[in-house]
Amino acid sequence: MMRSVTITRRNLMLGTAALGLALGPVRAQAGLPLVPHRTDLAALGHRPGKPGGTVRMLIGSARDVRLIPIISYARLVGYDDQLTLAPDILESCTVEEERIFTLRLREGHRWSDGSELTSEDFRYCWEDVWLNKELHPSGPVVELLHDGNLPRFEVLDRLTVRFAWGGPKPDFLPALAAASPVRMLLPAAYMRQFHARYQDPAKLDELIRKNRVKDWVSLHQRLSRQTRPENPDLPTLEAWMPRTAPPAEQFVFERNPYFHRIDENGVQLPYLDRIVLNVSSADIIPAKTGAGESDLQFLGLDFSDYTFIKGAEKRFPIRVSLWKRIQGSRMSLLPNLNCNDPVWRGLFRDARVRRALSVAINRREINMAVFYGLAAESADTVLPESPLYKPEYATAWAAWNVARANRLLDEAGLEARDADGFRLLPDGRMAQIVVETAGESTLETDVLELVADHWRQIGISLLTRATQRDLFRARGMSGDVMVAVWQGMDNGVPTPDMSPAALAPTSDDQMQWPLWGLYYLDKGAKGEAPDLPEVQELVALYTAWRQSTSTAQRRDIWQRMLEIHADQVFSIGIVNGALQPVVSARALQNVPQAGLFGYEPQSYLGVYRPDTFWYDPEAAS
Repeated sequence: MMRSVTITRRNLMLGTAALGLALGPVRAQAGLPLVPHRTDLAALGHRPGKPGGTVRMLIGSARDVRLIPIISYARLVGYDDQLTLAPDILESCTVEEERIFTLRLREGHRWSDGSELTSEDFRYCWEDVWLNKELHPSGPVVELLHDGNLPRFEVLDRLTVRFAWGGPKPDFLPALAAASPVRMLLPAAYMRQFHARYQDPAKLDELIRKNRVKDWVSLHQRLSRQTRPENPDLPTLEAWMPRTAPPAEQFVFERNPYFHRIDENGVQLPYLDRIVLNVSSADIIPAKTGAGESDLQFLGLDFSDYTFIKGAEKRFPIRVSLWKRIQGSRMSLLPNLNCNDPVWRGLFRDARVRRALSVAINRREINMAVFYGLAAESADTVLPESPLYKPEYATAWAAWNVARANRLLDEAGLEARDADGFRLLPDGRMAQIVVETAGESTLETDVLELVADHWRQIGISLLTRATQRDLFRARGMSGDVMVAVWQGMDNGVPTPDMSPAALAPTSDDQMQWPLWGLYYLDKGAKGEAPDLPEVQELVALYTAWRQSTSTAQRRDIWQRMLEIHADQVFSIGIVNGALQPVVSARALQNVPQAGLFGYEPQSYLGVYRPDTFWYDPEAAS
């Protein structure tokens, strides 16, 4: 059976014609594929624009240049604003038996340097990069495996390749459409000069010295980063290509003259000529935005900045909108089930303790005090916009009940208290929980002050420690973090056909079980195997999802995983559906006034197609 790329899994081949977009006469244009991707502006609520102009944005550090490939959102297949999958860079994609994927490129599509985009770029990435033992000693990432096995890769012709796994691979297309997609192709004509298989050893040594790296592996890895565009010479397929190498205080991205999309009138996108990212101290981004120093801003802004920047609309030609954040919780408390302290590790693995910490939180008070009552008090779970939503997931162990929390802690063996009313651990220490943050949000500090008051009522002391993000993650990996503060599940609006990886230990950056996640990520070579029955079931369910053959099966698996999370409270959510300020210049058109905001699957602004944003000088006043 052959099916489409769409989430509904209709049995057909999905290409440009299948999208219902009659191309009509498209005049041949230099830089465009023979069959370009026509963007349906009307479906997005957009209107055709005019080319030209520069957008200024503020970033907190040079690392934030990765924002551009995220919001440019050129993908082999990608989501639209309704979260339906369709070919983007690809002209078509066919799927047989849920395991055989045939990918066809567009005739005449070129990389940003003008070199031809062909199946050789897939072959190079697969055979010379993923399967190269020096570049990837452990082989390809787990997203490209099925039951630990690699797919069979074939080059069918100059524009067509096929990946065939031994069993169903439902997470393959979502991985291609992700905010940080799995890498499937590289500009072979450019990258071969940095590869030991193709380059003269003497010339390779010269390039290693010139780039100040230790060997050819480091050279290739550094110069091939697509999601971190720090190499201006690396050809790209994104809407804007980097023109600045770090270190710098300003990074310029210019329009890709070979970008594959057009508007409904046949005008090549993107409309904007360039995007300029100005590095600023993260804590003054709101002030600079309110002073009119940004034409498009969401990075570095939070709901707490809304009143100030809304007032700036009267002084500067900017427009401030509020989008709905799609995380399962705006911020969550993550008890570390792998923490080094043996007493707390045992307590955190007791569901009664996690439930007590959750029901002790007065979410209503937090919502009113910090979010002005505009968020939804909820556990960390999917939002009503998701077809998987059930109200019982949102309310599970989320109603404020101090008496219930105290009973649960008593049942867990924490009845003894000191003279000040704080509970005592089995080893006699005061029950004090250190909650660690990445130190990037005053909102977190405000919420934790209230949580500290709530937990004091159940005899638990809360101490907050703020660290830098890199140290925060390192401490979590080493087991030094007791409870971490982070946002809830990234994707709070999933469909059954999107991966539930976030609900099981699958990555070492999951602060509630980093060692279990590392064990999965490194295929058992590092970390620890989960030994909690409910977590073992989550891993088994995720494995079953990755082997599923129908949307109905995937829906059932998602629901069971969500039920386990609601009952076990591995992540203590507080509120979701919080609002995110998005600021744009008044003259900048096609920026939605409302939208769903999140990293995955929206790619922040990506599914709303920033390549269609344009300047209308008449709208500036």
